[in-house]
Amino acid sequence: MKIRKMIYTAALAAMTIAFGGCTPIDENERLIEVDKPQAQRAVLIEDFTGQWCSNCPNAASVIESLLETYGSDVIIPVAIHSGPQGFQGGTAEMPGLKTDLGDVYYNKYGIEYQPQGVVDKGGRLEYTAWTASVRSELQKTALLSITISNDYAEATRQLTIHTKMESVKGIDGVSGKLQLWLVEDGIISVQVMPDNSYNMAYTHNHVFRDAVNGTWGEDVSMTEGTPTETTHTYTIPANWKAGNVSVVAFVYDESGVLQVAKKAIISENTNN
Repeated sequence: MKIRKMIYTAALAAMTIAFGGCTPIDENERLIEVDKPQAQRAVLIEDFTGQWCSNCPNAASVIESLLETYGSDVIIPVAIHSGPQGFQGGTAEMPGLKTDLGDVYYNKYGIEYQPQGVVDKGGRLEYTAWTASVRSELQKTALLSITISNDYAEATRQLTIHTKMESVKGIDGVSGKLQLWLVEDGIISVQVMPDNSYNMAYTHNHVFRDAVNGTWGEDVSMTEGTPTETTHTYTIPANWKAGNVSVVAFVYDESGVLQVAKKAIISENTNN
């Protein structure tokens, strides 16, 4: 009985201290309005790569590590096959992934060898420096949000892309260029590996396929509280797997990429 009484007394004392320590809150102060969260910052990585580049799989591994660390909503990689180590043409069974437009971007940045990359349209970087650059970019405040909505008609293979851009609260007068790219995951083809062997069934992801709205995009501007919206159409080529294709949308200016987003053209696409 003494033990039970002691436990009861101790519990009562603890409750008294706990409730006694609470500071009464005025009724008008109990509900505090919270501002709408600011847009999450995402980072664009342009990976200049090639199927004949033996070190390029190492760069791809860095990207996969970044995706694992930060998530596919934050890290938006685009593998731009280009340059002298790119493979263009090929066959249906062994496609080359290099594009003429990829070479335009390769030359624009003055890429000297592969793999090199550009993070948020800064200067060219060794792949070993991408992680630090991404970390630095993520410290910056996002000035706008980008929302992509895709409608894909399987019968005609026509894709309609709706893009909505909105400046975050307190930011007015954002302007730049909107660029829309198409990328494809899960392409099986040849790749030279770091040991100089040939992997005839290498899985290529985030592969740059084409630009929807021109080589350098189009001018856009946003004012606070008024979204800017665009609509574009594109016919997906027959040799692309539509279920693996995504739209990458980003707004950039002379300072770099302001924001980027990615959206599969078919909602069931799990390779985002």
